[in-house]
Amino acid sequence: MCGFVGFTGAYENAEDIVTAMMDRIAHRGPDSSGVYLGEDVTLGFRRLSIIGLEDGNQPIFNEDQSLAVVFNGEIYNYQALKEELERAGHVFSTHSDTETLLHLYEEHGVDLLDHLRGMFAFALYDIRNSRLFCARDFFGIKPFYYAQMNGKLLFGSEIKSFLPHPDFVQELNETALENYLTFQYSVLPETFFQGVYKLLPGHYLLYENGECEIHAYWESKFEPREQTLEEAAAALETALLDSVNQHKQVSDVEVGSFLSSGVDSSFVAASFHGDKTFTVGFDYDHYNEIEYAKNLSAQVGIENFSKTISTEEYWDSLPAVQYHMDEPLADASAVALYFVSQTASQYVKVALSGEGADEFFGGYNIYKEPLDLKILTALPKPIRKCLGWLAERFPLQVKGKNFFIRGGKTVEERFIGNANIFSRKERERLLKNPTGCYDPKEVTKPYYENCKNADDITKMQTLDIHLWMVGDILLKADKMSMAHSLEVRVPFLDREVFAAAAQIPTRFRCNRQATKYAFRRVAAKILPAQVAEKKKLGFPVPIRIWLREPRYYDKVKTYFVSAAAERYFHTDKLLKLLDDHQRGKRDYSRKIWTVFMFLIWYERFFGGEAI
Repeated sequence: MCGFVGFTGAYENAEDIVTAMMDRIAHRGPDSSGVYLGEDVTLGFRRLSIIGLEDGNQPIFNEDQSLAVVFNGEIYNYQALKEELERAGHVFSTHSDTETLLHLYEEHGVDLLDHLRGMFAFALYDIRNSRLFCARDFFGIKPFYYAQMNGKLLFGSEIKSFLPHPDFVQELNETALENYLTFQYSVLPETFFQGVYKLLPGHYLLYENGECEIHAYWESKFEPREQTLEEAAAALETALLDSVNQHKQVSDVEVGSFLSSGVDSSFVAASFHGDKTFTVGFDYDHYNEIEYAKNLSAQVGIENFSKTISTEEYWDSLPAVQYHMDEPLADASAVALYFVSQTASQYVKVALSGEGADEFFGGYNIYKEPLDLKILTALPKPIRKCLGWLAERFPLQVKGKNFFIRGGKTVEERFIGNANIFSRKERERLLKNPTGCYDPKEVTKPYYENCKNADDITKMQTLDIHLWMVGDILLKADKMSMAHSLEVRVPFLDREVFAAAAQIPTRFRCNRQATKYAFRRVAAKILPAQVAEKKKLGFPVPIRIWLREPRYYDKVKTYFVSAAAERYFHTDKLLKLLDDHQRGKRDYSRKIWTVFMFLIWYERFFGGEAI
């Protein structure tokens, strides 16, 4: 796990520029650094030593020095690939998984991606042909950002590394802000920085002769086949246990595991056969899972290390959290990941985590909605549309009103992912200068089109895999762990695991009995029944309570009347949200938090503070 930066073009002070860029991401790789200074391309690298401790420094070159690569991630099948390549005559000079990429490129060109199993983002420079080849892994576990400015291409693991580059123009992208208010994360390919883009999961970039091309090489697609529950669970169990083993074994340092009270992290902790688990909780009775984690760890013979996050610590960490995130994220649980990573980093360099299980196996409670609405969606479309239209216009808030409203809409109309904070009309009233770009359904439409013949539950999972999982779940996992120089591995997010999950019939993913139905069957073999069957909870954070306390109400209010708030928002409407929430009129905590996190992030990157 590491971080890299790079840029095209010739600069007399290229080494100074790349050093300044690398310094911005030193937290991603505190062990060593390396630089390649070419005529037209400069590469910089910060290393966290995990594999090939003695000889894995980057950039790494092939035998004749015609290829150079910087790489972030892990290739879990690199040893098998290395054996194949050596049989084909390739000579390796390191024990690192990174070098495998160079020899695969010599054999297969860009098709090397078809051979990989792992998490990765990399930039490979073909020196002889002046060709840059960059790629991001199948599910978007590792980040890759790029920008074309003043005829130069900038790229790297974090946006903040672009800031010292002389051609970088730092400008807020207001269209990203507008959509963030609805999704709670940066949902568009273009980031909050104008002209800076994310390379999407399953895509690669080619840069040659000043031209940049983006290509897709992988698509996550559910293709269920008829099988029994026992068959589905058996195939999933084989893939899961193999993946957990691969994620633990491919390391030259000790591996630990995060652990909450959920079935996902519990399964990983119980099956990885390591020595250490890590847990955090809050200093509120109903928001602390530490006791559970200690009990489970004791049952499976693992030592648990925990931290209780005080309310003051939580609030004090927010500027650092938003800085490391690169773009604002309104997921309040990100702070928990920040502190559990901090705790784990004191003992290990690598920790396993349970991200991806909900999206792959059908774990979110919202996935039951199509089942609950079936009585309505079975009606002819004109009738249920009419019922929904009438319910929306009914003046009172009565029980069942929302049921008819949602039942009157198709899944494409009602579901944009696990977060839906401000409606389009609400954000247009809140913003001083709404761009009018992108109805939320325009953002989700391409993904729904790619699975238009699937059932509604599968459509929801597909959307979450491409948007919510990448923009929220994996963003915070990477950025919060790397803030503390910790590598987080996610064994559920594996090609072979997805191949098994994609074939599970929908009724064994989510049904009226349970979410993640087939996966729970697998988990029940190694976990206590009450854990394997535990309902999805998420990581609860008491922001609703905090925002009604005078101390934190006042803190948020200070931001809501700041110059930045005045620039982008109608502050009277912000204050009304805050006041109505404090008085208990309605729970507006998530709306308030979404704006608040943007303003904290904005202060760090655009408020004049040295970063």
